[in-house]
Amino acid sequence: MPAPQAAPLRSAPPPVRQPDNMRGIVLMALGFFAFAACDVQAKVLTETLHPVQIVWLRLLGLFLGVVVMIAMRGTHLLRTKNPVLQISRGLAAVASAVCFLFAVRDVPLADATAVSFIAPFVVTVVGALVLKETVGIRRWIAVAIGFAGMLVVIRPGLGVFHPAIFFVVLAACLFASRQILSRFLAGGDPVATTVAYTSITATLVASLLQPFFWETPQGWGVWAVIFGMTVCSALGEVLVIRALDMAQAVVLAPLHYSLIIWSTLYGFLVFGDLPDGWTLFGCAVIVASGLYTLHRERLAMAQSSSE
Repeated sequence: MPAPQAAPLRSAPPPVRQPDNMRGIVLMALGFFAFAACDVQAKVLTETLHPVQIVWLRLLGLFLGVVVMIAMRGTHLLRTKNPVLQISRGLAAVASAVCFLFAVRDVPLADATAVSFIAPFVVTVVGALVLKETVGIRRWIAVAIGFAGMLVVIRPGLGVFHPAIFFVVLAACLFASRQILSRFLAGGDPVATTVAYTSITATLVASLLQPFFWETPQGWGVWAVIFGMTVCSALGEVLVIRALDMAQAVVLAPLHYSLIIWSTLYGFLVFGDLPDGWTLFGCAVIVASGLYTLHRERLAMAQSSSE
């Protein structure tokens, strides 16, 4: 009779990593500081280069950040369950960036940034109409107030409206579509994989367009700005990815609105653009409505997870 075999030892489950929200907040804030620096340098470049070319140069920074991330974590990050959605998100990313740069050629950076904050409201509307998400009356009121804040910023018919602001609205809608696609991807692919595919797709598309828009930059000053923009783009991407890895997304989301602080500061220091009282008021309305929308979404998520 054979001797009984010992039962295999069960390996202990890996410990659950606790979120480090404080460090995540610091990294996310630094990431948006870098992105705002990237935006102001991109606006400087619109004086001599085409927006499509600038977007490609900026995407090189994001691509370099992704290369560093893949080198650190491995090529398994490129495995995806939803290639079509990932590619669609990349297309939306490059289109959104081009539209935003078309706008900031003629619109102050702070104004363009403020109007771009309507993206969360677009996500709410699309989520309710397309994804059939439940949206209460309070969130609908927040959407309406946020839209009113946008009208205060652009003030159509009062002599301060510039048609280029429509490019910001279009950029915000495209950015919102990226967020919607992210919701579909959240259950299947990690954040790092989504960022990698967005970078690869957007950089490839922008590269294919370069023969039609390329102009060789002239002067060391222009090349210095290009280098600074690329570095800030890569640094911002790495910081944001790292922040999302170590902290809760619901905690980090409101930091997106810190962009208006840096955009206003950079716009004043570089271009002498200082928003007037109405622009600041409209921006405050948009930010307050956006923060309330995030708060309601966080409550809804907490309620659904407890059921």
